[in-house]
Amino acid sequence: MIEFTVVGEPGAQGRPCFSTRGSFVKAYDPAKSKDYKAYVKLVAAAAMNEYSLKPFDGAISVDIKAFVSVPKSKSKKFREAALIWEIRPTKKPDCDNIAKILLDAMTRIVYEDDKQIVKLSVEKYYDEVPRVEVAIIN
Repeated sequence: MIEFTVVGEPGAQGRPCFSTRGSFVKAYDPAKSKDYKAYVKLVAAAAMNEYSLKPFDGAISVDIKAFVSVPKSKSKKFREAALIWEIRPTKKPDCDNIAKILLDAMTRIVYEDDKQIVKLSVEKYYDEVPRVEVAIIN
C-alpha cells in the first residue's frame, strides 16, 4: 500500500486540443492538464522512492479523496456546514475527470498500466486546505 497527498486545488483532465500540420492532425493535452500531470508524477515518484517501491503489478485498488475550497461567495452558514461535510461539492471538477488525470499521471510510476485497477473510489469534500489524497492498495 502507498499513500500520498497532492497539495492544491484538485485538477481535472481537460478536453484534448487539436492542431493540424499539413494533412496530419495531432491531439495534445491542454497546458493546465499537462502541468498538473507533471506535478502528480513528481509527488507519486517521491512517495514511491520514499518507500523504495517499484511499480505494482497485478490487481490494485485506488481510493481518491478530493478536497476543494469552499467558495468565498458562500454564506457563513454554508461554509460551516461544508467544513463538517454536511454539504458536499457538486461543482467542477467532476469525479471522473479527477480520477482520469490522476490515473494517467501515475501510469508507469505507481503501476504499469491502469488496466490493473479493479476497484476505484472517488469522493469530493470541502476543506480549508485544498488537496487530493490518494491511496493505492495492491
